Amino acid sequence: MDETLDIIIGKGGTARMVYHEAFDARCLGHPTIRRGSEVEPTADGRWTADLARVGGPRLGPFTLRSQAITAEVDWLRRFWLERDVSNFNINPNPGEVP
Repeated sequence: MDETLDIIIGKGGTARMVYHEAFDARCLGHPTIRRGSEVEPTADGRWTADLARVGGPRLGPFTLRSQAITAEVDWLRRFWLERDVSNFNINPNPGEVP
């Protein structure tokens, strides 16, 4: 997986990033960490990345879990990370698109 860490900080000071253990987000204040997607196995032993919580698609299936995680992180960086931070929301109910 790419070790690049992107942090987007909005005009009001709200920060958004894809979680990475190499960076302690507590240095920015009191972080709220929310699950943005789910990587799960399929019935036939392959893997998907479901990004419904952030209004995204289901990616895959992939042969390896690591492939699904890489696709998940790539999608989050390309399509979610730079969305308007003032409207930041991760939907706790993946059946509803925010």
